[in-house]
Amino acid sequence: MDYDLIVVGAGPVGASLAAATRGLRGIVLAHERRAPRVATEGVFDSRVYALSPGNVEFLRGLGIWSRLAPGRLEPVHAMRVFGDDGASALELDAYRAGVPEIAWIVEDGALQDALWAALDVEVVAPAECEGLEVGPDRATLQLRAGRALTGKLVAGADGAASFVRRAAGITATERDYGQAAVVANFRCDKPQPGTAWQWFQGGPVLALLPLPGDQVSMVWSLPAAQAARIARLDAEALCAEVELASRGSLGALSLAAPPRSYPLRRLSAARLVAPRVALLGDAGHVIHPLAGQGLNLGLQDARSLAATLAGRGARDPGEPGLLRRYERSRAEPILAMDAVVGGLFDLFGAQNELIAKMRNAGLNLTDRLPVLKNILIRHAMG
Repeated sequence: MDYDLIVVGAGPVGASLAAATRGLRGIVLAHERRAPRVATEGVFDSRVYALSPGNVEFLRGLGIWSRLAPGRLEPVHAMRVFGDDGASALELDAYRAGVPEIAWIVEDGALQDALWAALDVEVVAPAECEGLEVGPDRATLQLRAGRALTGKLVAGADGAASFVRRAAGITATERDYGQAAVVANFRCDKPQPGTAWQWFQGGPVLALLPLPGDQVSMVWSLPAAQAARIARLDAEALCAEVELASRGSLGALSLAAPPRSYPLRRLSAARLVAPRVALLGDAGHVIHPLAGQGLNLGLQDARSLAATLAGRGARDPGEPGLLRRYERSRAEPILAMDAVVGGLFDLFGAQNELIAKMRNAGLNLTDRLPVLKNILIRHAMG
């Protein structure tokens, strides 16, 4: 069968693209078939996302958001950011900015369950790609199981190690941050619902994101050796370390979900498109999690590509002009976010006394400028 769209990758980005392009004859290739998880009250995934209001509206429009249990979602109404001098701070408040919320916290597993339940296209899982050939009017994707698929457009949403990116001959630059992220969930003695916390620590960055009830989800970006040590701690020792690093802001902590760790790397593809190929999400760009914008960028990719395809009229979905339009629409937002995140990583990781004073003074100055804070909040809402 000849498809209009072949989506390689069935994570949140690939699945949302498939859901947003229902007017096309599509197929989704997943690395493995996903079995719906069994949610347990009071037990949350240790991997969560802070989704921007713009992306939440995108998911609402696709009928995805309504599939998520309201009791497992948490709005972020305020964010408190602290410098590494123990005194500088910046507080962002949705109410003062005139917006309902800054972000929504959603579990990885819950989001993927909702997306998979909404898919109404053919899904091949497990599927492993081993060849891609591009002709003048279609692309042929060869699967290891022997099946060959032909389509007008191949969308690569298959992660940082993307087969589609490599097979299409798109190069990528990578940078090892020298850090790993440790994630875990905690119960708090002094929970503050709707408030996200972040501490810059002269290189490491600790974030605590609110979960329903009295829990928070931690993302602690640390030098690789320190991350390995933290991830090996027993529950009591880990809670003590996090209580100290968070300056006791949430009171005594108890472990609710055990720690996991993964390495952090930056990736930037030279192009987002090639003949009959488009890249989305981590296949095209990976940034440091300190701003929590990785998935938001990927969902914005899906929104943009879906809108481009929806407006094509009778044109071929893989037409070069359409793909260039998609690439142009994403170039500036991706470059801007990459620059901001990279700049913050370098700025707050610099071991220089003068720079340290300047960055902490910058936090305090920004905190005293309501107009600038409102701009930051509204920029993050996309």
